[in-house]
Amino acid sequence: MWNECKNLQEYIVGLRRDLHQIPELGLNLPETSAYVAAELDKIGIPYVRSQKDSGIIATIQGGKSGKTICLRADMDALPITEETGLPFASRHEGCMHACGHDSHTAMLLGAGKVLWDHRADLSGTVRLLFQTSEEQSRGAEVMIENGGVEGADAVFGTHIGTILDKTIPAGTFIVPKGCCMAAFDKFVIRVKGRGCHGSTPEKGVDPVNIAAHVVLALQAITTREVNATRPLVLTIGKIQGGSQYNIIPNEVVIEGTIRTLEEELRQYTAHRIGEIAQATAEVFGGSVDYEIIWGAPPVINDDGMAALAAKAAKAVLGEDSVITELKAPNMGGEDFAYYLEKVPGAFMFLSSANPEKGTDISHHNPKFDVDEDVFWRGAAVFVAIVEEFLKG
Repeated sequence: MWNECKNLQEYIVGLRRDLHQIPELGLNLPETSAYVAAELDKIGIPYVRSQKDSGIIATIQGGKSGKTICLRADMDALPITEETGLPFASRHEGCMHACGHDSHTAMLLGAGKVLWDHRADLSGTVRLLFQTSEEQSRGAEVMIENGGVEGADAVFGTHIGTILDKTIPAGTFIVPKGCCMAAFDKFVIRVKGRGCHGSTPEKGVDPVNIAAHVVLALQAITTREVNATRPLVLTIGKIQGGSQYNIIPNEVVIEGTIRTLEEELRQYTAHRIGEIAQATAEVFGGSVDYEIIWGAPPVINDDGMAALAAKAAKAVLGEDSVITELKAPNMGGEDFAYYLEKVPGAFMFLSSANPEKGTDISHHNPKFDVDEDVFWRGAAVFVAIVEEFLKG
């Protein structure tokens, strides 16, 4: 039945373009949720809307009893002002689908349409999970609380774009075994000083100076405290402080992220960030308030489910368009990890990198776009996985 997805290419493109214009953030996605619900109504698939967020669980009950398989799409966007110049660009100022979640939702709706039309032939149940707040690592946990994977036997998800390698040709599926993405966590360091006039810095405690030393000192964790063979990323993404050029402020805020593959290293790094920041501040007469905001754990695919998904993808795309091995896990993070802690499954990647179309730009960029020609492939692989899993 996956062949029918080829005929839905224009349908999926239309869904994606509609969704691209109404990006929303976090757990509350009223327009997006309403759009998805309306499309499910048109198809005829029954669903339940969450009372805790804007998530939706749609259920396709097969004609025969059997196992339950879940397919997940995330629906939220990013606080980025779009610069693509597309005719269907974001209508919501300061908000953009710069990570492909509009595509994920559209492809899952396409797969759901085919599966619904053939529900009488299915031996089991398919749940379509339309999830909120992946970017903030909260939506998957809410979906789990709502029973999204309760009683399920398998769960699968796909990420479109250039997340692994922008040199991988568009339309290629990557289905790795084992760990394929890192844990991702956020830290916030509030550097406390004592403000004064910029002409008399000796009368205060300069948190800008302290923050500069903290940023440099933290880099020693990766270069001098951790074995180079153990993957660790520590990135400072935001420094904020001060209001005037000639005033030393009371406080500077530093925010960043750590990415790890091992829980021990994850905990060690989080602890050392606080220690180093506090000690550095004390040297200059200041102090810090430190907070670690835990994100999702590493994404670890079940080997058997990854093999099943790869088999299904090869049936759709051919051997040459499916990659099953990664040289190393990607240090990006995904809250799909929470599902994999509950149910065996696999997280996959669909390349949409096409330099000729300008779709080889990195995620979270205001010019990010995808090659829409690959959409039927994403839907078809979802359908093929369902066929392969339920027949077993």
